[in-house]
Amino acid sequence: MYKIPESVLVVIHTAALQVLVLRRADSAEDFWQSVTGSKQSAAETWRETALREVREETGLDAGAPGCRLADWGLENVYSLYPQWRHRYAPGVMTNTEHVLGLWLPAPAPVRLNPREHTACAWLPWREAADRCYSPSNAEAILWLPHFLHPA
Repeated sequence: MYKIPESVLVVIHTAALQVLVLRRADSAEDFWQSVTGSKQSAAETWRETALREVREETGLDAGAPGCRLADWGLENVYSLYPQWRHRYAPGVMTNTEHVLGLWLPAPAPVRLNPREHTACAWLPWREAADRCYSPSNAEAILWLPHFLHPA
């Protein structure tokens, strides 16, 4: 079964602008990123995809009391990296990525899925953006101050 070329990018952060980044397990490079993942079906909403991916990749419950999952209303369309095109139907060359933010009251312990990530770090937002391999991920993190809302 091919992946749907529609995914979420979830920037997990605190009010103090600490951002969680994860190192991919399937890359020989030092590839750090936020939580990402494709829709499982065309009917799955962006919110449902984000809730599922955050749980699968970090063990965090984005719907728990004290957490706020917000749709930032941003989308990126980018070319798929050649090493991952085989996961998509023949001829699919681009992915649409929908950006959401997950506010946590403080950095939380993370339970990584070892098939997906080998390390994680809570970093100041600019440092987190600098660490990201993907330009769209770095840009989303740099937008973070525009999406902070008082409790």
